[in-house]
Amino acid sequence: MTKIILDCYTDEPAGLGVPPYIGTYPRYLFGKLMSEKRKNEEVYYFTIDDLRLFLKHKNKKPETKTHEKTNITIHNLTKNSQNFKEIFESAKEIYVVLGVHVPGKYLTAVPATIHEINTLFKELLKRHCITAKRILTGPAATEFGTRLEGGKFAEKQDLSLFNTVTPEIVSDYGEIAKYAVLGVEIVDQIVNKEGWNYVIAEIETARGCGKGVACSFCTEPLKNKLEFRKVKDIVDEVKALNKQGVKYFRLGKQSDFFAWDASDIKKLLSGIRKECNIDVLHIDNIDPVRADEEKVKLVVEHCTSGNIAAMGVESFDAEVVKKNNLNSNPEVTMRAIKLINKIGAERGENGMPKFVPGLNIIFGLIGEGKKTQEANMKYLQEILDSELLLRRINIRQVAVFPGTQLEKEAGNKYLRKNKKYYWKWRNEIRQKIDNVMLKKLVPKDLVLKDCIAEIYDGKTTFLRQIGTYPLIIGVKERLELGKFYNIKVTGHMLRSIVGEVV
Repeated sequence: MTKIILDCYTDEPAGLGVPPYIGTYPRYLFGKLMSEKRKNEEVYYFTIDDLRLFLKHKNKKPETKTHEKTNITIHNLTKNSQNFKEIFESAKEIYVVLGVHVPGKYLTAVPATIHEINTLFKELLKRHCITAKRILTGPAATEFGTRLEGGKFAEKQDLSLFNTVTPEIVSDYGEIAKYAVLGVEIVDQIVNKEGWNYVIAEIETARGCGKGVACSFCTEPLKNKLEFRKVKDIVDEVKALNKQGVKYFRLGKQSDFFAWDASDIKKLLSGIRKECNIDVLHIDNIDPVRADEEKVKLVVEHCTSGNIAAMGVESFDAEVVKKNNLNSNPEVTMRAIKLINKIGAERGENGMPKFVPGLNIIFGLIGEGKKTQEANMKYLQEILDSELLLRRINIRQVAVFPGTQLEKEAGNKYLRKNKKYYWKWRNEIRQKIDNVMLKKLVPKDLVLKDCIAEIYDGKTTFLRQIGTYPLIIGVKERLELGKFYNIKVTGHMLRSIVGEVV
């Protein structure tokens, strides 16, 4: 009996599973299926890229010619790809992991939609003898659905091709402690025949939100009550993945890393460093309200350079903050930005600052108007004028989820009302803040170490350092993909940089 996990990739407010990240859903599921495995049973991991290659390219990956871009829809192939037909035709169960709640732009992957998976599955069922039971799991299986663009309602979903729809097959933290360790062997199936693709493991530390009242747009408190994993269980999972060859980790599947007590943060980070031989250890989300000197110092001490504190500021407009129950007001946010810069802005071994903030800004919230952009620009300019560093400012149009305060009170009212301004507002931030900040963050002639070549665009190669929110670096020559290079900064784009190999 053959069981298959088809990873179509996930992206949530708390949790990323888009390559090069391997998310928690397929790992936990793989562990559960392995624990239930009987004699002569096999468990296989595939990506949506494998399915696209099989149906659209007859399982032959076309060569990227010197004038072409790398085709990122079929970039993340597994070692099982070449045996796709025989494995799928022998399958009894196919678990589809899918769903995007916070749409982004991805350098090396394209998540699937329900529409795409339905189209491909219908073709697969028509052309091949596949009788497997089909189970949908992940964010798309929730009431909130999925979408690949912000500023829209959830994708209309026809789930009739699935026999079972369940958001989480493994959810209890006691079970997760077991299955997360058993599931590490999934890594052996990810590495493709070229052998160079790397994996960043997204590690869950907690779920839910400690704020009490949900931000108007957020689904995390609606999906989960606040709950923390045991420190030992997290360390054991990282240790097991490390023994399996994974050297890059992000403690990212939580809404606020600083919701942990400082004593637990110390146990967690020092435990990982003591038990594991890893190259990258980063975090993701923090709430500015809970940023204090002790916690910031612990992150700087135990994590690796290039680390980013992603802060969901969403808006600097005090009225919008109040009407949307946002995490932090402008004054608290500014205090956190200054504190993290004070302790973390020193450059580390890879050329990047050790730990600096990143900001999320959302358009389309309740009460938004021209004054909102004025407030955003006022505080962003203050950050710039104060010689403080930001790694990045993520700007997106809000996604309207069913059951949220935003959906109940306004829907897409403000998205429609202010749509004519969004390009102007976004461009103002990019031109006046982002570009100036980028030149301070990574000045010309700075050398960024250990950058991996990932894709081509004609004769240009795009590289990144491995970690959370790494800068995209364009080098005007075709470098061998999968190799590491040290790059000297030679120029700046709006949000990326140009460099040369040194």
